[in-house]
Amino acid sequence: MGVTTPLPAAELAIYSLVLSGALAYASQGLLEASRDGLHRKTFRASVQPGWAYLGRKMDVADFEWVMWFTSFRDVIVFALSGHVLFAKLCAMLAPQLRSWMYALYGVLAVAGTMGPWYLLLLLGHCVALYVVSLVGQPWLCLSFGLASLASFKMDPLISWQSGFVPGTFELQDVLFHGGSGFTVLRCTSFALEACARPEHRYSLSDLIKYNFYLPFFFFGPIMTFDRFHAQVNQVEPVRAEGELWRIRAQAGLSVAAVAAVDVFFHFFYILTIPSDLKFANRLPDSALAGLAYANLVYDWVKAAVLFGVVSTVARLDHLDPPQPPKCITALYVFGETHFDRGINDWLCKYVYDHLGGDHTSVIPELVASVATFAVTTLWLGPCDIVYLWSFLNCFGLNFELWVQKLAECGPLAHAEARLSEQMSRRVRGFCGAVNFWAIIMYNLVSLNSLEFTELVAQRLLLTGFPQTTLAILFVTYCGVQLVKERERALALAETQRRDREKAE
Repeated sequence: MGVTTPLPAAELAIYSLVLSGALAYASQGLLEASRDGLHRKTFRASVQPGWAYLGRKMDVADFEWVMWFTSFRDVIVFALSGHVLFAKLCAMLAPQLRSWMYALYGVLAVAGTMGPWYLLLLLGHCVALYVVSLVGQPWLCLSFGLASLASFKMDPLISWQSGFVPGTFELQDVLFHGGSGFTVLRCTSFALEACARPEHRYSLSDLIKYNFYLPFFFFGPIMTFDRFHAQVNQVEPVRAEGELWRIRAQAGLSVAAVAAVDVFFHFFYILTIPSDLKFANRLPDSALAGLAYANLVYDWVKAAVLFGVVSTVARLDHLDPPQPPKCITALYVFGETHFDRGINDWLCKYVYDHLGGDHTSVIPELVASVATFAVTTLWLGPCDIVYLWSFLNCFGLNFELWVQKLAECGPLAHAEARLSEQMSRRVRGFCGAVNFWAIIMYNLVSLNSLEFTELVAQRLLLTGFPQTTLAILFVTYCGVQLVKERERALALAETQRRDREKAE
């Protein structure tokens, strides 16, 4: 009730005004804090010279972003450009061999980057999971796949396998863990799909072509084997009308996002401030809330840019990769919270949906969510902070279902039935605002630190209660209602499109 109900335009305008003003006020506080802390000792390591002609320094606390778009930018561009070039040549000369070309180029790139021994190590895992898939038992394939993944996440096997990469360079650990982790997930997907479709008789060469597709190899996103195999083996792929324009637009957005982050980090030191808890504790409540929110937004932008770049290349190859992650600003439901849609699709298909069914029963949902977050914990690398993150998000996911079941009980359901549809939407919007901050706090644990999360929780919920707490919830409520309005408009447009298609 109240889900598809529009609110008055004047009310939505007030929400927009409140939200804009609050974001501007919090941004001003962060800008002043970044300027005031510029000369602190704790800032010196991660705030380094940037735009000398404007006297601005840059926040370089995220080494991965700095490596991708400074030190290794040319290497990444060269590797992906080479892939696009050879793919185009193959498409013109021998389109029926394009999947082999992708695999050959990927194998050579991996061997050239990480060395032949690393390539042989991954081929060993591929062969092992292929052999297991021949047995035709899904439980065995999944168990072996998780054991293979654990060998890259836990000692002593991780130490032994890392010895297959000689020498050291800045991104070695990132590439090693990214390539090996995604390899195991892809091989497990292959094995499970082979069990589900024994009549297709997938071969080892199909697995090699799937795993060593370079744009997805090191950083994802992951496509399940059935989707990749069907798309890459199209004899004469045809682009939809306007697809090239959308590909160019996606590439342009990725470049614009990189430039925007570069500008942002010259003025807002959102990654460095949380490392100095004494300084962060002196921030106004509005700036501290904005800092917590900005950290999650940045992580979303980082994932969206990375997946946007590789997805652009994949679309040039006539593939339909997973969509970028949903913006954190639009998330007020735990069931939609993920920063990697490919891994989310993988987990849902092989674990969560398989165990949870339609996700309306409490016990099956609890079993499915616990199993899903157990696999996620293994994927992220078992440690105390990951255990805490998994527990909190698993609890949040189940708590949503418990509240939903409670709301469907007689007294609460009758109480909501007496409300107007607009008032029902407002009540649900308030619940969404509370959920939004639960999502932020639960994920801030892993994206930043437990100490900073405790500081934010104490300031916003205890020290600042009730003024700060209620003010932030009201601002968040305004944002949730605007997101709901956008979702309502999109759903209405989609319904109208389907009606037109049926009429035709």
